[in-house]
Amino acid sequence: MSRRIAPALCAVLLAAACGGHHDEPAVTGEPPGHPPATGAYPSLAGSLATGSPVELAGWEVTVYYTAVETLHTDKKTAVTGCPTIDCDKNRNQRPLGDFPASFVKAVKDEGTGRTADGRYLNWSYDTGYWMDTAPRDTAGRPLQPWSSAAADSGVLKAGSRFTIMRCGTAEVTARVCARLKAPTWTIVDEFTPGLGGGKHVDVYIGEETEPDFTGSDMYTTLEGATLSAIRAS
Repeated sequence: MSRRIAPALCAVLLAAACGGHHDEPAVTGEPPGHPPATGAYPSLAGSLATGSPVELAGWEVTVYYTAVETLHTDKKTAVTGCPTIDCDKNRNQRPLGDFPASFVKAVKDEGTGRTADGRYLNWSYDTGYWMDTAPRDTAGRPLQPWSSAAADSGVLKAGSRFTIMRCGTAEVTARVCARLKAPTWTIVDEFTPGLGGGKHVDVYIGEETEPDFTGSDMYTTLEGATLSAIRAS
């Protein structure tokens, strides 16, 4: 599979950056973060970037997540796709079930969603919908919350590692800024072709935690952020 964020995601993310709840104070006098940590990433132990980190200024950082069906209560819609991960688009298409329409949309926007029975409804531009046992990155590996990240391969190659040193110029709460700066992120995923671009990374934050998650502070976009990165060769 070659997949990452769905065609509507970039526009949705940019719009959501201005529409979240800002009940907490925005970042002021922001202290810098930390350089990338060393250590293994599941299934990538032999291909992680090594060397000295460099600071990269002026980046856009967006987030993606796993939708959760039980947080969506609107009218259901039928979904057709593949019953397993081993599938090509427009082949072996079957009814997969009825799911809330907003959940189905979120799966297409974000790439993955956990159903009420614990399975995963996933989506990619080159496969469509399919049922699975985990949210997946572009190579079919399970996504790791607060660790997996996506970028265009010509910008940061798979295995590159980075941290967010400064959250930049966008309005973001101090709590969210600190949360995004804490992990070391590893590039294991890719954008849908044409939707990434230079100086843009997408970080995976796990499952949505509340209804209308895209209106929460955590669903944000950082503009003009500074990264500390170790590039894979």
